Amino acid sequence: MVLSRFWLVIFISSIVFVLCGLFVGNHYTIDFILNGKKDEPILISEKYLHQIPAFVSDSIEKAPEQTIVINKVESNPDTTYVYKNQTVKIYSGIQKSDGLLPTCKNTIIDLIIPLIAYLAFFCGLMELLILSGAAEKLAKVLSPVFVKIFPAVPKNHESISYMTLNFAANFLGLDSAATPFGLKAMESLQTLNPDKDKASDAQIMFMCLHAAGLTLIPTSIIGYRAAQNASNPADVMLPCIITSFLGTLAAFLIVGIRQRINFKSASLVIGIMSLIAGIAGLLFYINRLDLIGKNFFTSNLSGLMLIGIIGFTLVFSFLREKRFVAADTTIFDTFVSGANNGLKTGITIFPYVLGMLVAISLFRNSGLFEIISNWISILFSNLGVAKPITDSLPVAMLRPFSSGGSRGFMIDAMQTFGPDSFAGRLVCIFQCSAETTFYVIAVYFGSVKIKNTRYTLSTMLLVDLICVIAAIFVASWFFPMN
Repeated sequence: MVLSRFWLVIFISSIVFVLCGLFVGNHYTIDFILNGKKDEPILISEKYLHQIPAFVSDSIEKAPEQTIVINKVESNPDTTYVYKNQTVKIYSGIQKSDGLLPTCKNTIIDLIIPLIAYLAFFCGLMELLILSGAAEKLAKVLSPVFVKIFPAVPKNHESISYMTLNFAANFLGLDSAATPFGLKAMESLQTLNPDKDKASDAQIMFMCLHAAGLTLIPTSIIGYRAAQNASNPADVMLPCIITSFLGTLAAFLIVGIRQRINFKSASLVIGIMSLIAGIAGLLFYINRLDLIGKNFFTSNLSGLMLIGIIGFTLVFSFLREKRFVAADTTIFDTFVSGANNGLKTGITIFPYVLGMLVAISLFRNSGLFEIISNWISILFSNLGVAKPITDSLPVAMLRPFSSGGSRGFMIDAMQTFGPDSFAGRLVCIFQCSAETTFYVIAVYFGSVKIKNTRYTLSTMLLVDLICVIAAIFVASWFFPMN
């Protein structure tokens, strides 16, 4: 219900804001909101040749393709004059994201089709894990801890192995693998849910822990920093780990208190302390490496772990081939059956993803998000918050809505302020330390057709805020502002 109301609010408020802007003259046309593409120039006016400045009209007819670009400065949007069909079209600024119709198209081409491919492959592997008995063994090992975190989940339930694989993929920055495992976990937890239209306690806990985004190897962030010629692309790795861990711990405590989980359980304490020890050991090892060693380690660990999971699944299935024979099937046919289920899941979640992304596209292109972002930056500035922090806030604000949008702001911040500046590092920590909240809720709950998400959205947004605050303090600790 909360997600539905929020979706309606951002959709309707964006439409009203666009129409008001058109009637008061802030927009010359609203075609860019419907048909425009990301990073394209925006049409702000159209005039006759004699109505434009003389120095432009004198030369535009002789210019190549009758187009002139004025004020070509990289830090500012260009003003472009295009003379065509007896009028001069004037463009200025660039579009923040794809318009409504291109978003519909690109959601299928750039998001859903790749997602369906990932789902098909990893759901095929998961079917092998189930039939071979590997998932059962994994669940049995981890049950003592998981039954304390998820009291409603029976001991040795298959959902435990799916959640474990999802968390492991997130730890290693393997988004393509994490989503299929997570969707399979939600489907498995849904079988235990007495009210199929309302999120269960176990599903809420899983969603909030997943969305906190605990990451041990922020491979993509390191790659973006390397592309921007950072002196040490991996120097944000430790802050990213600490911030995402604090967010995960906050999510566990907030949801755990609400669900009255017994935090004094010995198995739970041992599990948490083991996780902390593992992270500390990894950080200690990485900290001893030189720059080349860090880059080699971080660029290969995730890939090796993924190859290891695939290899283990196939080898274990081969060793347990008798199970497949007893079920009157083969290893390959089992993989195909699982892949087919992944295909169906991808088709199921498509409308949920489309509805959310179209609303976010309208929200960004309307200019409403930018105004709200500027107000918040001004507010924090008046409260004495340092300028490098306020310069980084757009990434933190956009992250719950759009991973691609916040990534664009992150790259822009590194290009504007420098990858080794405080703002350039802080935006990377923001990007790494939380999930795309609204997208994740739409995908995961949409896959099992849950309508009432209860307190999931509010909790995830609170965890996002905690991650933002933690990121600022951690970044200030590691990279003091000059």
